[in-house]
Amino acid sequence: MSGLGGISVIFDLDGTLVDSEPNYYEAGRLTLAAHGVPEFSWAEHERYVGVSTRETIGLWRRRYGLTASVADLLADLDRRYLELARAGTRAYPGMRAFVERLAAERVPMAVASGSSREAIAAVLAGTGLDAYLRTTVSADEVERGKPAPDVFLEAARRLGAAPADCVVVEDAAPGVAAAHAAGMRCLTVPYLAGQADAPEFATAGLLVRGGQPAFTAAGALRWLAGRSG
Repeated sequence: MSGLGGISVIFDLDGTLVDSEPNYYEAGRLTLAAHGVPEFSWAEHERYVGVSTRETIGLWRRRYGLTASVADLLADLDRRYLELARAGTRAYPGMRAFVERLAAERVPMAVASGSSREAIAAVLAGTGLDAYLRTTVSADEVERGKPAPDVFLEAARRLGAAPADCVVVEDAAPGVAAAHAAGMRCLTVPYLAGQADAPEFATAGLLVRGGQPAFTAAGALRWLAGRSG
């Protein structure tokens, strides 16, 4: 595949590379139940798709009147999530193929995620994607999470790439907004089909409206190389 010279690709993790949202939902449900919130539905969880873990907890504290500290809630949620993540997290087949093709073309890649460093490491190791994605940035390492551009800009810095030469791969509106704010092109594969018409998604360079079932590595590579796809 020609035409990829000079491009760096930065992946979101949860809902983009891997289907981790079910694990995050179950970890959140168990954590909230332990802190006196017995009912937490998938529909409620969807409010927080694309929001960093730390910011999600801050929103929970206000929404549910939780008295535990952010640090205690974060530790509780991370512990539960890591147990689930290590037991099994599925990488999307099309995304795995995309990463492998990019690696074969020696395209620099990174992961920039709202998850903790421990969660990122556990998921990448468990899926085998750590063989290709060695540069990672957690929202815990920067001042602001998505939709601020901080994690993507830090990923570009670690790759030694100019923001204008980076392409972000995202699934959620906050991440697409963050990519736009960072001055990066964005390939968007919505985790929630109902979000495809969100205003933030209008800035995507390529929007795969059908989500992961419609995503192909070949189509993404054609787009990266400047061809229609």
